[in-house]
Amino acid sequence: MDDEDRIALLIDYENLALGSRDHLGVPFDLRPVADALAERGRVVTRRAYADWSYFDEDRRMLTRNHVELIEMTQRMGASRKNAADIKMAVDAIEMAYERDYLTTFAICTGDSDFTPLVHKLRELNKRVIGFGVRDSTSTMLPPACDEFMYYDDLDGVVPAEPDAVRPSTGRTRGKARRVRTEAAPVTEVADEAVAGAEAPAGTQGVGVEPGHEPGHESGHEPEVEQQDTDLPSLVAQTVSGLQRSSGGAVTASVLKRTLLRKDSTFSEATHGFRAFGELLDHLAGRGIIELSPGPAKGDPEVTLPEEGGRQEAFLLLRETVADLDEGSGVALSGLKDQVRGRREGFSEKPLGYGSFLQFCKGAAASGMVELTRKGNGYLVTAP
Repeated sequence: MDDEDRIALLIDYENLALGSRDHLGVPFDLRPVADALAERGRVVTRRAYADWSYFDEDRRMLTRNHVELIEMTQRMGASRKNAADIKMAVDAIEMAYERDYLTTFAICTGDSDFTPLVHKLRELNKRVIGFGVRDSTSTMLPPACDEFMYYDDLDGVVPAEPDAVRPSTGRTRGKARRVRTEAAPVTEVADEAVAGAEAPAGTQGVGVEPGHEPGHESGHEPEVEQQDTDLPSLVAQTVSGLQRSSGGAVTASVLKRTLLRKDSTFSEATHGFRAFGELLDHLAGRGIIELSPGPAKGDPEVTLPEEGGRQEAFLLLRETVADLDEGSGVALSGLKDQVRGRREGFSEKPLGYGSFLQFCKGAAASGMVELTRKGNGYLVTAP
């Protein structure tokens, strides 16, 4: 593990949660961020900063993902702008000096106030990865980071249609922020979606007693959404993400470590294989991946097929759009159901795409369709 990046994840939660709700029309979900970080290293510290009385619905989702909730209680009517920002910056600098093993800081915010923090962390020889919602991220922040990812573009994030987006009025804070409870409920994330297998001290959360989570009075475990990704899809998505993040060869050993970061319970034996190499041979035989000799014996290089079924799937998408388009383009929402109507069981995930939006972007990059942003949604047209 000595060659792995060790990541500290720090979340300016109010900025991200409100940005996702106001500009994307969907609740913030940690899973896409966790998966993106799992492809880059091992997350060993996870903290989120907010006045949690304003985010009651979100606490269970975060504690399930082993995020330590840092409470920033504010006086009624007082300005809440800087309290969480200052605490998060102080903690980041303290960790940079005291925890030499940390190599990377993931700063989740779109606030330009964090730009000096990013500069200081890089001055201390720490790599900085930024996350933010595109329309609520300052133009100053992304260039300051070593890498910046817009939450909108992460695999698994699908913006709501424009009429579902209810932006807040101005930058009002305090009591006005309690409208957060009017938003759609946050999707609960299963434990296996956590990036990294270690939970930091204090992950029981703030205001959440062990074994007594909000909405848990019925005495039984509430139903938790499970990942609907099957084995071929999981492997293809992970290889695709590693190829994007590293730009280099993806070996079987790197792939196995990353799969374990995404799901600490992953085992090839669960799927009926005696060894990981046998699993890879099976997927290669189905055309899901390709194997070639790697840098070490028994550690082959894993790639996605250059074409595989992608061009056929892109063609299916173009034909569907061409038949549906009446001159103004086809809304992305509902388009996947139309494609499935033409090919039963269609899924973009075995092709290495984490969402249908990412698949459409791939088709647009190949020239098979054109993708246009309209408000918070997308229109697809056939050229």
